[in-house]
Amino acid sequence: MTPRRRWAVLATVSAGLLLISVDMTVLYTALPTLTSDLGADASAKLWIINAYPLVMAGLLLGAGTLGDRVGHRRMYLIGLVVFGAASLLAAFAPDPAVLIAARALLAVGAAAMMPATLSLIRTTFDDERERGIAIGVWGSVAVCGAALGPIVGGLLLEFFWWGSVFLINVPVVIAALAATLLVAPKSSGRGDKPWDPVASLLVMAGLVGLVYAVKEVTQPTRSLPVVALALLVSAVGFWLFVRRQNRQEYPLIDFALLRDRRIMTGVIAAGLAMFATAGVQLVLTQRLQLVLGLSPLEAGLIVAAFALGSLPAGILGGALLHRWGVRPLLSGGMAVGAIGVALLLLLTPAGHGWLVPGLVLVGVGEGAAMVAASVAIISNAPAHRAGMAASVEEVSYELGSLTGVAVLGSVLTSLYTATVQLPDGASERAAGSLDDAVAEAAALPPAEGAALLDAATSAFDRGYGLALGITVVALVAGAVHAGLKLRGAPATEAPETTGGPDSGAEHPPEAGPGAGREAAADAGPGAGPDGRPGTRRG
Repeated sequence: MTPRRRWAVLATVSAGLLLISVDMTVLYTALPTLTSDLGADASAKLWIINAYPLVMAGLLLGAGTLGDRVGHRRMYLIGLVVFGAASLLAAFAPDPAVLIAARALLAVGAAAMMPATLSLIRTTFDDERERGIAIGVWGSVAVCGAALGPIVGGLLLEFFWWGSVFLINVPVVIAALAATLLVAPKSSGRGDKPWDPVASLLVMAGLVGLVYAVKEVTQPTRSLPVVALALLVSAVGFWLFVRRQNRQEYPLIDFALLRDRRIMTGVIAAGLAMFATAGVQLVLTQRLQLVLGLSPLEAGLIVAAFALGSLPAGILGGALLHRWGVRPLLSGGMAVGAIGVALLLLLTPAGHGWLVPGLVLVGVGEGAAMVAASVAIISNAPAHRAGMAASVEEVSYELGSLTGVAVLGSVLTSLYTATVQLPDGASERAAGSLDDAVAEAAALPPAEGAALLDAATSAFDRGYGLALGITVVALVAGAVHAGLKLRGAPATEAPETTGGPDSGAEHPPEAGPGAGREAAADAGPGAGPDGRPGTRRG
């Protein structure tokens, strides 16, 4: 394949990845408007946001294996079509229930595309340095898409109704479909590989139970039996999934991959990076609009400062990974991100303009960490596990985003409802959320409305501060973990297989303890000290 066509493939898959990433956060600035227009309560808002990463995380492992079976190019095309159709449904949703269903369908299309994007890069770029740059661009697009989501939503809401944040996807889908048909390499896949949709449903049951438990435990009128039941459903779902995978000849995930400390460290770091990115953007965009009274566009422009740091850091980090190695970028990136979040917290009283330096610093740290995490996972997995490793990585991103939104969003709401002191004459409805308090204050006389807003914003800021504090602790812990786990990493430590043919293998290796190492030596990149990608063999 010519260099021009290789980079055209990268541009094509990046377009799909940008759609997926933007839709992860595009509703953050649209949420107050959407809530008012559709009459969504606090619970509906949680599911409107979380339906997307929740369904995607549940389907990603199965989508990667299915891509190995039918071909990743075909999966990418199917995903684009589903994504475009779901975008139309979401744009014209008449109520919260339809919007939640449309968000779930968007996740189905995104889950089909996501493993294909990284797998197509893995098979298109043979040169180790080019692949590092390509993965750097891929990671930067993912980070920048999430960072640009709020500004895209804010810009569209300046001129159109909230449904436009979904309708904008359609022309991009059409262009990506045409480009994929022209430049992406054809692959027939392996039709003999089985697909296990039951395992995906088990994962989803585990995730839904966990998210529901988090949502319920943060309610002011929580029900402990409901929390216990949700946790039981979650535990049973995850236990049955692991049990099923260990018994399958063709598992969705070979847990031997996670025994490679470099891969496992990359998975944890990717999840923590997205936890910080999604969670901080959610709570910050809400504060900018509901507390400071900024428009969706103004809030989006401020949050977009994240992209000013993440884009150059991701591309530069990908280009220099072959020199520096994974460890300094992974551990150092999360440490820089933690400093940036701490700066956001410290500069909150100084006014919204002072948030920009903190956001740029968070972007620099998370951009570098995400690229390093991608390389740690993909470059240390055997070539015949490329689809599986890509799915594992993307699941870690989605789980990070899901938990960031669920945990930090729930902490914000919980502390608000627990500490708000409503003035005399205010309706109890204002204790449910800051959105409700703002709407209630608008209907009161000026003095009473101002008193209600003061009480509500003070309670909100307590939750906001705790959410950012949790993020700082999580990133510091991730930086320390990565630094320790990748210290003195051996030159070769490819994961072993559990036996049997492997997903994505053109010619399956012989089963046995050494199969993974042999395949990695023949077809995949090795890894140098401290997780540094080595030269391609064979």
